[in-house]
Amino acid sequence: MVVTGIGAVSPNGIGRERFWEATKSGESGVRAITRFDASPYAARIAGEIPGFREQDWVSAKDRPHVSRAVPLAVAAASEAIADAGLEPGRMTREQLRAIGVCVGTGGAAHEFTEEQYRLYYTGHEKQCSVYVIPSSTPGTLASEVSMRFGFRGFSHVVTTGCTSSTDALGYAWRTIQTGAIDTIVAGGVDAPLATLILRGFLLMRILSTRWNAEPHRASRPFSADRDGFVLGEGSWFFVLEPLEKARARGARIYGEIAGYGSTCEAYHRVRLEECGEEPARAMEMAMEEAGVKPEQVQYVNYHGTSTELNDRIETRAVRLAFGAHARRLAGSSLKSLIGHPQGACGAAGVAATLLAMRDGVAPPTINVEVPDPECDLDYVPGAARKLEIELAVANCIAFGSKNSALVLRKI
Repeated sequence: MVVTGIGAVSPNGIGRERFWEATKSGESGVRAITRFDASPYAARIAGEIPGFREQDWVSAKDRPHVSRAVPLAVAAASEAIADAGLEPGRMTREQLRAIGVCVGTGGAAHEFTEEQYRLYYTGHEKQCSVYVIPSSTPGTLASEVSMRFGFRGFSHVVTTGCTSSTDALGYAWRTIQTGAIDTIVAGGVDAPLATLILRGFLLMRILSTRWNAEPHRASRPFSADRDGFVLGEGSWFFVLEPLEKARARGARIYGEIAGYGSTCEAYHRVRLEECGEEPARAMEMAMEEAGVKPEQVQYVNYHGTSTELNDRIETRAVRLAFGAHARRLAGSSLKSLIGHPQGACGAAGVAATLLAMRDGVAPPTINVEVPDPECDLDYVPGAARKLEIELAVANCIAFGSKNSALVLRKI
């Protein structure tokens, strides 16, 4: 199963190629929060998308009735669909029935629901949306994408925390393998920039608070002076279809999803188990399913959150999964550039990895400035590097002890 279309709406660039150029150049999309007044909070920065025109994707009439995630998802899905050469407006009903939608999201419409509560409890009940229930329901997010394009295949949401979009892509891949459907628009979206969400993460003491004056330096995966992750938003979508179908219609092919692995440590709501065995096993399962040996892989796209715990244990997991090859394995964390877009982060990493394969360039991890003896692998620090990538692993780790990984192969 191959990827024939990519769409991106990212803090460091709107549109696939702008996102990729910024990513290759090490251009940060972390900045001061403007969505709301963040001055009362210890963390006042985020991977916020400037200049995104919601009105281009959702009408002024509909916007009060949906979350910000909806225009973000529709924008990225639209780019992916056009990139793949699909024209839903010219399709028959039978053709539309053969296209499914699978969206990965962690928070779905939390910021929309938060706003509805704010209106209600501040005496503005009449301004609450009549669609407060359906638009607050995670499953409706996929329906918004399906309705926009008229797709009549299944319309599903996968929500597994930070692994949501990785799992959505894995789910889509396996569904196509069964032959039940042959084209799926899949990806991830999250829009968690809202006051209560920010406060909740601050209560957990896992957000960066030391770099408000220098936002671009705040997300620092694998650097010993990291102090937490940076909240982010964004949307990354793909068109997935069988290789034979893509070749028959002359579609451009970015790469193949060749294997998927997912595990649970069954350990803790938010902490990772120190041993790193289950994230390692997810990567091993994905490689085994792809028929790939660890030493054949050239690149890893790390989860790399910039928290002390994640970066240390993920490094340990890569050592376990790849053995001696881990020392020779290049890898990078996109979160150093865009912050952490929650359930959309896996799709963001897959997009960056496929474009890295296309151009033969490993993107950098920025802000790795202070060596950490427990994070001692090759994170492509500081600047991009020429690297021919035939096989890559995109890794994700989530709250609730979840771990998921995909193997990507260049075609």
